[in-house]
Amino acid sequence: MISIDRDDPTHQDVHQLLSEHLADMFATSPAESVHALDHSALSAPSITFWTAREAGGLLGCGALKILDSPPGSPGHGEIKSMRTTAEARGRGVATLMLRHILDDARARNLERLYLETGTEDYFAPARRLYARHGFTECPPFADYVMDPNSVFMELRL
Repeated sequence: MISIDRDDPTHQDVHQLLSEHLADMFATSPAESVHALDHSALSAPSITFWTAREAGGLLGCGALKILDSPPGSPGHGEIKSMRTTAEARGRGVATLMLRHILDDARARNLERLYLETGTEDYFAPARRLYARHGFTECPPFADYVMDPNSVFMELRL
């Protein structure tokens, strides 16, 4: 049975998965277009980090970053660091993690979720996953700027 729970991005197995994630991002995108966070950045108070595990073994991770918004306005969030281990790919782990993040965002009464992913073929499965769950392309959000190597997506909750 796969469980998704809050976790510490500095745990050794998670740290290794996040290091692989960053290495892949830098291998597939120009450095100025890599917006993935390392384990220390994922420990920020504005970020909730989860892992998916089965019998204690790490299958994947994902995070929700709460974005700054003016006082009294509905909250917005950003999905960060969605990653599945090579061994777990094709098992629906990313879908489970995404649903978990969406449920958490709704429980927090967030109005909108955003994400940034790449334009390269490497990122096509991620773009399809997000589109299947209702995300649509949008202009850059938060501190992002137009980038030919980035696709920005949003979901109104």
